[in-house]
Amino acid sequence: MDRVQRVLEYKKMKAQLLEHVASSLGRQKVNELVPSTVLADVKLQQDETAEAANILRLKGHMPLGGISDISAHIRRAVIGGALSATELMEIASTIYGGKNLKNFLSDVIEDGAVSIPLLGVYAEKIEPLSPLEKAIKQCIDDHGNVLDSASSTLRTFRHQIRSYESGIRSKLESITKSTSSRKMLSDSIVTIRGDRYVIPVKQEYRGSFGGIVHDQSSSGATLFIEPQAIVTLNNQLTEAKAKERREIERILGELSALVTESSDELLVNLGVLAQLDFIVAKAHYAKRLKAVKPVLNERGYIHFKKARHPLLPADDVVPIDVALGDDVRSLVITGPNTGGKTVTLKTVGLLTLMAQSGLHVPADEETELAVYEHIFADIGDEQSIEQSLSTFSSHMRNIVSILEQLNANSLVLFDELGAGTDPTEGAALAISILDYAYQRGAVAVATTHYSELKGYAYNREGALNASVEFDVETLEPTYRLLVGVPGRSNAFAISRRLGLGEAIIDQAKQHIDSDSTQVEKMIAALEDNQKAARLEWEQSETVRREAESLKRDLEEKMGQLEQEKAGILQEAEERAAQAVASAKEEAEVIISELRDLQKQGFSVKEHELIEARKNLENAAPTFNKKQKQVKKKAEKARRLPEPGDEVKVLSFGQKGSVVKKVSESEYQVQMGIMKMNVETEDIQLIEPTKQQVPRPMTTVRTGESHVKPELDLRGVRYEDAMQRVEKYIDDALLAGYHQVSIIHGKGTGALRKGVKTLVSKHSRVKSARDGGMNEGGLGNTVVELR
Repeated sequence: MDRVQRVLEYKKMKAQLLEHVASSLGRQKVNELVPSTVLADVKLQQDETAEAANILRLKGHMPLGGISDISAHIRRAVIGGALSATELMEIASTIYGGKNLKNFLSDVIEDGAVSIPLLGVYAEKIEPLSPLEKAIKQCIDDHGNVLDSASSTLRTFRHQIRSYESGIRSKLESITKSTSSRKMLSDSIVTIRGDRYVIPVKQEYRGSFGGIVHDQSSSGATLFIEPQAIVTLNNQLTEAKAKERREIERILGELSALVTESSDELLVNLGVLAQLDFIVAKAHYAKRLKAVKPVLNERGYIHFKKARHPLLPADDVVPIDVALGDDVRSLVITGPNTGGKTVTLKTVGLLTLMAQSGLHVPADEETELAVYEHIFADIGDEQSIEQSLSTFSSHMRNIVSILEQLNANSLVLFDELGAGTDPTEGAALAISILDYAYQRGAVAVATTHYSELKGYAYNREGALNASVEFDVETLEPTYRLLVGVPGRSNAFAISRRLGLGEAIIDQAKQHIDSDSTQVEKMIAALEDNQKAARLEWEQSETVRREAESLKRDLEEKMGQLEQEKAGILQEAEERAAQAVASAKEEAEVIISELRDLQKQGFSVKEHELIEARKNLENAAPTFNKKQKQVKKKAEKARRLPEPGDEVKVLSFGQKGSVVKKVSESEYQVQMGIMKMNVETEDIQLIEPTKQQVPRPMTTVRTGESHVKPELDLRGVRYEDAMQRVEKYIDDALLAGYHQVSIIHGKGTGALRKGVKTLVSKHSRVKSARDGGMNEGGLGNTVVELR
């Protein structure tokens, strides 16, 4: 595996990953990183990277500042060692960093904008350890100095030290400034030798001050003397400093003992922070490479879509598309040197190693990779100087080792298979080796120069030809991989472009048999057809995108027209309603007058009055329902899905709910326990049914309430839901309810949080709780009114 990682440049990829770690903890994790061969483990690591990548996309960062590797400090404290102030400060800083990260992840979970169940588990494992952090920070400042406030005894000793130092400096400065003493001094300064304050005295005046000589200059002309007048003060200062040191040692010892008490929690925190630093580094690296989370399998199938080598400059790399592992398990790539064959091999191998290491891969969405038990590679000139082996022998020894370990769950990469020996024998060996790999069930990718292998895929089941494109006009490779087309020899065309005479070229052609000529013509035709197909596909893609854009514009305009139509109908209805209302008022006046006449004895039949009033009521507009349907249709035509909406995924025929908007043309939809990204065109918005949408509950007639004891908000947008809740509580109070239920569903939790917040602020709400097991659980909030 070490050799494979070396030839596929896995370590260079890890060097790029190291640029994104925040601490030595993450650096150690990256250095220890190796590909996993267990599908479940790889999927877990990929999911962790995806969660961190989603956080970076939404929040822009994850706080990892202040964290350092304190494992050595903890171990020394556990065996009874006293930690330094700097080491204790690093422990406090790491505790703070872990607590800060825990709070950040908790806020992300509470916000509900992104689902992070795996990172949430890590956050739960972090112990805040606030008492230990507080104890350390009360005694030690950010620069690793023990504070005066660490203890009253330390404060006293330091006060004494400052007092002694002030007295000593005062006396020495009076000596240096004295006119009589100045001529005896080499310089009018106060300095320190061996923690004792001294003055520089000329050699000839050494007896003038008495005291102790602590040092002399290199020439011997100056002596550094502690005058007798300050010896006592210096002694007192030394003693005070010794007491200060002992007190600091006592304080650090007590803090070290506290670290020992919390050593288990600290080590757990350290492991979690190391893992989170590593995961976030993988997410940053994925963002840098514009990488995606691959689909994984263990059946040996790989399908790269626009895959890019991560070590090549983004502007220079040419993406490749390769599908291999189901019906086709052997891919033979032919083409000129420096044409990109080896880069293709390394891209397939390195991206597979990255995926099995939990890293996202630089490719397009829906790229699928396999988790292999073994990955083998014979790439480059690995000639052994020590064993004096030829290039061919070196490669063959490595191939023999590979074939001995090969099985059905292996990926094997051969570069220039069979090269370095007689072309006929080398080609025969290459064919036999590929046949053996196929019989063992392995997936094999091989590059070659041999023309015999160009026809290999046409004669073998499960094999496919490919080549790297070469532009004869510019005499340069395009680095584009052409799957299904073998490479053809460009020697004659290149020679002609470089000026070789036609006579020589024609004579050379006579030495090539007719079969070879036919094969070359066939390959040329295949290349031309594939270029034409690619051009037509690109043109059709352009037309498709234009059609989609036109469709969206038409749908938007149709929605606007429907909306305008609904507005016109509503205006007409309002005018008609006003006219009828005016007529009703006039009719009521007339009926009133008729009743007065009836009372005065005139003959006016009661049933005729009732019939007239009924006919008047029937004159009211009857198109209100149709108008609402038109308005609803217009709204449905223009509204795009939003998080929480119920939708139908057309390609699956299954219903689900929208989790989030991934891009302008994609949404993440949850169907049962499965989440997947679905294109907008594949989604049909399901509007809430009449039973799901709560009717306005505003009136109480003849003593009977039209307000239901429950409000169903499922499928309702957040802003509309909040308005409905507020109005519903007022209606429920008017109806005399003491307890009501607000059904909001589980979903992302945003609607539930909004309902809880709103009802908690209402003055007439006594309490609110989640529903019981028979009341809908977390999808229902039970509100008691007062």
